[in-house]
This record gives sequence, structure tokens and C-alpha cells, in this order.
Amino acid sequence: MQGGPETCMAENLNPMPGSNTGSRSNIFMEDGVFLTWDDLWVTVAGGRPILQGLAGYAHPGELLAVMGPSGCGKSTLLDTLAGRQGPKTRQEGDILINGRKQALAYGTSAYVTQDDALITTLTVREAVYYSAQLQLPDTMTKSEKKERAEMTIREMGLQDAMDTRIGGWGAKGLSGGQKRRVSICIEILTRPKLLFLDEPTSGLDSAASYYVMSRIASLNQKDNIGRTIIASIHQPSAEVFQLFTNLYLLSAGKTVYFGPVSAANEFFALNGFPCPSFQNPSDHFLKTINKDFGKDIELGFANGIPTEEVIDILVKSYKSSDIYQMVQKEIAQICKQGGGALQKSKRRSGFFTQCHVLTSRSFINMSRDLGYYWLRLGIYISLSIVLGSVFSHVGMDNGSIQARGSLLMFVASFLTFMAIGGFPSFVEEMKVFERERLNGHYGVTPFVIGNTLSSLPFLAMVALIPGSITYFLPGLHHGYQHFLFFVIILFACMMLVESLMMIVASVVPNFLMGIIVGAGIQGLMILVGGFFRLPSDLPKPVFKFPLYYIAFHKYAYQGLFKNEFVGLTFPNVQAGNGSSAAVTGEEILKQTWRIEMAYSKWVDLAILFAMIVLYRVLFLIIIKTTEKEKAVIGKFMSATCKDKAQVSRGERR
Repeated sequence: MQGGPETCMAENLNPMPGSNTGSRSNIFMEDGVFLTWDDLWVTVAGGRPILQGLAGYAHPGELLAVMGPSGCGKSTLLDTLAGRQGPKTRQEGDILINGRKQALAYGTSAYVTQDDALITTLTVREAVYYSAQLQLPDTMTKSEKKERAEMTIREMGLQDAMDTRIGGWGAKGLSGGQKRRVSICIEILTRPKLLFLDEPTSGLDSAASYYVMSRIASLNQKDNIGRTIIASIHQPSAEVFQLFTNLYLLSAGKTVYFGPVSAANEFFALNGFPCPSFQNPSDHFLKTINKDFGKDIELGFANGIPTEEVIDILVKSYKSSDIYQMVQKEIAQICKQGGGALQKSKRRSGFFTQCHVLTSRSFINMSRDLGYYWLRLGIYISLSIVLGSVFSHVGMDNGSIQARGSLLMFVASFLTFMAIGGFPSFVEEMKVFERERLNGHYGVTPFVIGNTLSSLPFLAMVALIPGSITYFLPGLHHGYQHFLFFVIILFACMMLVESLMMIVASVVPNFLMGIIVGAGIQGLMILVGGFFRLPSDLPKPVFKFPLYYIAFHKYAYQGLFKNEFVGLTFPNVQAGNGSSAAVTGEEILKQTWRIEMAYSKWVDLAILFAMIVLYRVLFLIIIKTTEKEKAVIGKFMSATCKDKAQVSRGERR
């Protein structure tokens, strides 16, 4: 190698971003985002460090790659820089935006997660356009938002797939690379100046990875304003590796190397670990610093030095190198030059626009997702036919009293119980909601309102069609007033079950566990609802007070029984003992079913709807409380663990 390693190293290090801040910084200083972090530590409970004393920067118009073996802290670094660290982690050190401490304003930054949480029933055009309506301000017209959405789709090379559904389980749609580009499209609609991408090539082949990353790299060439792009990436191909401007190499939370991609080979060579000819440099770097497997299986790799020692050599060499000093100078220079404060004006759509868009989007999703309501409707109709056939023409004899009660109990309990069948689809919608909420697209209240309004037509349909079969085949109480009340009660019960499962979904993230928990809660409510065990016979502690009054089945049973029996008369089997020849429905309700007759069936219905509102509000409160608890827990851990972490950090140094 001509000139020796030192000469080549110097030649490659001179053009690093830290040495030409004057030209590049002047171009983007007014509009771009300069991100710096210095002496950054992130620890978890117990003081165990995840990131240890990291320092670096990101410039507008450049693409920074964060690389390292699995578990080295790549995603933690991205989350910390983006202000998305969890409540159980504690952060120390300085993270500055344009040389000052300030929060990332909405529309300034965007975060593309590793998992593509997308509504699979929408087309690419619909998904991006709905997101544009939510994120872009109301000052823009619908045509302008549509134009922005289509232009963004073309930027990511998805113009040929605009009308293709995203697809998911059981439905073909986009490829993995195309889904990743849709996720990126959604997050760059606001033209963010700072873009974080967590493993954008995860699960993609080399061709798809290159296409995705080349599109990301080309974003800086599309606009006059340079974007600051930071991407964590696991194992890029040689072609993808060449797209990066700078490289941040981590191992066990420590900085192994930070600087230009072009100088990384020389850094490793100077320390005795040169990259073999015709080998992908990124593969060589990761193999050198991956301590999960100890020594490499290839004989003679790294001269037989254990991986732990190799990492220590590289970390110490970096700390004492000219590269590290230039990084510190660059951070100081960015902080000295400073920059403008980020604009904090509200840029997303208004509350009513969000409610309208979310209602429309959710309605389309529900109408196309077979598992949400259509499959349930088919099963309900089948069960209703069987139920109506079993109880066909119950008649008006004394034996019909028990038959009517059993039928109404089955409707209020087990027919509504099956409303949990839509829980998996709701969980998938919740994943999209969580991603969009974290990125600030909209709030919790519009989501709850949109989900509620969009489900009303489907729940009404599911209640009306099976309800008609169940009501008229057995020949229940004649009169359309009684039939409509029966359908409304069925509608309210199914909506209550869905509201209950929303609460479960907010507490239990796994849909299998959620179904088990939801089924257990409903089973308990059915048992104490007043049919299997009469209210007066329930054990008073817990089961009578308060469970009996909390269970919505109590009010469903009582409303349906009052609707069915009030106004009817049945033959009295004890008529020969001086009793009347007939017994009224009111007497049956009091004596046989122990129904509370102090109020009408409409009060029971009103209580059911009040419980629906209560459940939905409770879901909203849980989501908002969870957000606040995360912030409080994070502050509490920072206060309680500060001394311990400082001692631990001092010992390691």
C-alpha cells in the first residue's frame, strides 16, 4: 500500500465531515437539523449500562449508519436520540439539536420502526393519503394533500403498486421491501428534517435492501433542504454500505469507530485487523467485534486474539486516535455555531378532521377485513337458525316460561360472548395506532371516536339480521316495539363486549392472552348475572356486592326478561288449589326470575349504554395514563439511580 497505512489514514480522514463544517454547515444551518450527543450513557434498573459514554453527530444532507452485532445497543441509541426511550431506562449526557437542548417539534423528525405496522386492507394510495390527511395541516386543501401523497409514493418508487393492497396474513399483497417503503412514505409526508430508521433492511434480500436504502439516500437530493438521516442496520451488503456517509460502529454499548465510511478500513488495518481482499467491509467489521461466538471459527482470524481483547484494543485505539479528537472538535464547533430553534407551531390536522379521517379509514378496514365482522355475521346467522329451530314455536304453555328464559339467557350471554372474535383484528389496528400515536399523527380521543363510529353500522347489522331470526322463529312476544328493543339490547351487549376487549387490549398486548383474559372476565360476569344463580341466592361478599351490579349481563337479562314477559299470561299449573287459572308475566318475573320491577326495561337499556360510554372513556384514560406513567417512572428512575450510575460509570472508567 503506497505511502503506508498512516498516510492513507490521514488522506481519508481529512475530508471527514468535521473538517468542512464551514461549507456544508452554511448550506443547511438555517433549515437543517444538526444532532450531537456527547458522553451519552443509558442504563436500566440496577445500573446495568446499555450505552457507555457515546459521542457523535449527524449533519444535514448525510446518511449515518449505526452498525454492530445483535444486542450492541443500536436500537437503544436511536430511541434515545429520538426521545423514545422506555420508562425503565435512564439517560445521562447531552443530546443537542442545533447546539441547544430542545424538544423535537412535530413534523421536524420522523421515526420508522423495524416492524411494518400497516393496515393490510388498504391500498398503497389509500394508506399514504389517509396518513397525509391526518399529518398535514387543515390549511392545505384535499387536492394538495393528495398531490403530496402521490409525489411521496413516486419518490419511493411505488407508483406501479399504488392500487395494490398492502396485504397480510391470508391475503397476498406487497413484498417485504415494498411494505418497508410504504412505512417510510408515511413518515416523510411532513418532509421531516430529521429521519430515524430502525433496521430498514431487516428481513429483506440484498436486492430489496439496496433498493430501499438507495431510495432513502436519494431523499436528500429531492429537496433543497438536506435531511439528517440516521439508520441502524445489521449487516448491509457492499453496495448498501457504500451509500452511507458516516459509520457508527458499536459493540456492547461502546464506540468502536465513528467517522467516514471510507476511513473505516484504514482504522481496522492500523490496529492489526485488515479487511481481506474481495470481502465485504461490513461483514469483516461485524465479524471482528462480535463477541457472541468468542474466537472466529476460521483458523488464524485476528491472529487468534479473543474477541473481547479485540474489542478492547479497538475501543482504546479509537479513544486515543485523531478521529476521536476531530469528533470532539466537530461537536464543539456545532454547539458554538448553534442554529435556530425548531418551529413549534402545530402542523397536523385539526381534531374534527382527525375524527372524520379515522372513522372513514376504520370503516373501510372493517368492511374489507373478513375477520372483523363478516365471518362473525355468518356464524351468528348459523347459530341463530339453530337456536330458532331448537326453540321453534315455544308456545304459551307453562313449559314455555323456562324455554323463553333459557333462550334469552343464551342470546344475552353466549351470542354476545362471540364478539371477542374480532379481537385479533382490533389488536392489529392497535399496533398501527401505537405507531402513529408515538409519531404524533393524532391523539387518543380521535382514535376512540373513529373506531366507535365506524363500528356502529356493522354492529347494527350483526344485531339485526341474527336477531330477527332468533326472535321470530321461536315466536317471542309479538309487536315490533318488543322486537326493536330485543335488537337494541343485543346491539348494546355486543358493543359492550367490544368495549371491554378494547380495555383488555390496552392492558394485555398479546392477542392470545387478551382473548383468554376477556373470556375469563365475561365468564365471571355471566355466572353472577342472575340467571344461573338467582340474585337473592348469590353470596353477598364479592359476588353480590359488587360483581352482580358491575356485570352488564344483569341489566341485559333484566331488560330482555321484562321485554318478553310483561304483558303476557301463562296457564297456572296450581290453578286447582284455589289459585287463578292464569299467571301474569309480572308475577313470573318477581317469583320465578327474581327480577327487580321497581324500574322499567328502558332504565336497563339506559344503564347498558351508559356502561358503553364508561368503558370507552376508561380505555381512553388507560392509554393516556400509561403515557404519563412512563414519563413519571422515567423521571423517578433518573432521580433514584443517578448516584449509583455515576459510581458505576466512574469505576468502569
